[in-house]
Amino acid sequence: MQTTTVNYKLIKKVKDDRFDEEQLHQCTLIIQTGAKDFQVAVIDQENRLMLLEDYSMGNVQSHTELMASLKELFDAHALLKAGFWKAVRIGVKSNKFCQLPASLFDPNKSEAYLRVNATIDKQKETVLNCKNKSSDIVTVFSVQEDFYQWICALYQNTTPSFFHQSASLIEGVLSRPKSNGHLLYLYVDRFKLHIISAQSGKLIYYNQFPIKQFQDYVKCIMLVMRGLNLDQQNSSVVLWGYIGKNSPHYQEFIKYIRKVDFGGRPGKIKFSYFFDEIQDHHFFDLFSLYLL
Repeated sequence: MQTTTVNYKLIKKVKDDRFDEEQLHQCTLIIQTGAKDFQVAVIDQENRLMLLEDYSMGNVQSHTELMASLKELFDAHALLKAGFWKAVRIGVKSNKFCQLPASLFDPNKSEAYLRVNATIDKQKETVLNCKNKSSDIVTVFSVQEDFYQWICALYQNTTPSFFHQSASLIEGVLSRPKSNGHLLYLYVDRFKLHIISAQSGKLIYYNQFPIKQFQDYVKCIMLVMRGLNLDQQNSSVVLWGYIGKNSPHYQEFIKYIRKVDFGGRPGKIKFSYFFDEIQDHHFFDLFSLYLL
């Protein structure tokens, strides 16, 4: 008898008691997927978060295994295969992306833009693009063709929109109240560090860094601050992600940077008391997909 291995694990689930599953046609489904994690959010027509789920895909070792695990998760889920959503937004985590000003963007050259930064397999990948609302930026990125076709087939009644994680983080940062100061924004993901710099509502810098060991966090931050001529003693840093004041990451950051504050949630979304157990600086990339 063959044993089926479940390669996903529900880490966190929070649901608003007012969530009416008969009203999915008035709700936006937000999905974000990476190589090792998967998140779901549902937001109703009044911009209220109704459902949040966070999954680990820790046992997955290849894209084939990831697809099998996602299909298994979707088959077992009460809502993910529902077809009548108001909108479906898909966030993709990957290192195959590039960004350029919208004024210079030619959609017919998307693949050429991306090949400057990444190797693309045209037989297995689809090149997409998305535009930020708060800035004149287009992000070009690739997704696996089988994942793209599978999602599009699932949500035929509501054409899904695809976005790269970087566009989500940039939109979240630029949608914050404008500051005259030159701020540095950090998003500590489970497997990467994202660094964004913005001033007066304009993007100055964005990049993501793979983290192999703990010391890489501070090295990357110091490298970017030096490149941007930011004083580590006087510059303000805003922090989001899977991190807390008692975490070793935070304790290490404040040894080198004096002004570190945790960021809040996107202002457009409303959160009931059911989500009080979720720290305000968690899931910033997932929530910011709703802003795009």
